[in-house]
Amino acid sequence: MMAMMMNEAATLDVRDLHAELKSQAAGLGNDDTLARMLASRRAGIGAMPYCLGLSQKQFAAMMRLHFPGTEAEQWMHGPELDLERAPERDDLRTLFLANCPKVTPEKEWMADILVAGCMGDDHLWQDLGLWSRQDLSALIETNFPVLKARNDRDMKWKRFFYKQLCNQEGVYTCRSPSCEVCADYVRCFGPED
Repeated sequence: MMAMMMNEAATLDVRDLHAELKSQAAGLGNDDTLARMLASRRAGIGAMPYCLGLSQKQFAAMMRLHFPGTEAEQWMHGPELDLERAPERDDLRTLFLANCPKVTPEKEWMADILVAGCMGDDHLWQDLGLWSRQDLSALIETNFPVLKARNDRDMKWKRFFYKQLCNQEGVYTCRSPSCEVCADYVRCFGPED
């Protein structure tokens, strides 16, 4: 009962933080997604690092663009990035930006944020502090539509990204001749609860 009350309190807090950010939003495409991630991070939900994986300068620029009038410093929360995973982060970033029709500073920020989320241990949407898998799919469709179109069988996003990296390197670790006959099908496809 106590855990349920704490969970409800965290949800209210996240929704209040989200509303606070949304009231300052510039009306851009990624505003709501970023507001959800920032509110969750500040409430201690998800696995996002300090500044959502951006440098302080990038984070401040992102906040000025999306939430003008908001002090970026109050939203700079989270642990430091794991520097030992830099090559993995670089590969993912390259994958995201290679599948972006037009690379802009905002798309680079979103790629870096998505990469930081991929370093978490849970479902990607949860690690990012989003509220549903649909939030994540919308983020990907808005920023990396080529990847969204390529995931035409609804593979779970983190698995899909790493499969793309393996395919690029010619590494095929799956022992099944096709996904339909794989014993791990449920782990790769379907809803994320």
